[in-house]
Amino acid sequence: MKLNHPAIAPHRAPFVYLLWIVVAATLLSACGSRNAFTQTGQGSYYADKFAGRKTTSGVPYRPGKMTAAHNTLPFGTRIKVTNVRNGKSVKVTVNDRGPHVKGRIVDVSRKAARKLDLVDAGVVPVQLKVIKAAAAR
Repeated sequence: MKLNHPAIAPHRAPFVYLLWIVVAATLLSACGSRNAFTQTGQGSYYADKFAGRKTTSGVPYRPGKMTAAHNTLPFGTRIKVTNVRNGKSVKVTVNDRGPHVKGRIVDVSRKAARKLDLVDAGVVPVQLKVIKAAAAR
């Protein structure tokens, strides 16, 4: 391969092309969807002692609803949480902040935890994906 561009030394040309391919692929993957946020980590669920207490969004925690706590996603964001161990998934709405334990990325309601087979384990590896961003206010 011969390059005539003075800014690129001939022996570095393959690396420059590879760098451009990586940059282009990264930019294209980021442009796919504004809802494409995914995250992996540990997931847990709310203890029953929080039932009826106000969440950070102001609504009371209801164990029988499909809700979740996340530290940064806007309230009202719909996310799909998947238990990586068994492949079971639920769709929940973010209405609280947390979890407040290092390494955990989401706390789900008791109903969601049952559907994920999370109750007995307490904490499991999960993947979450934004399926609908919260409406702009």
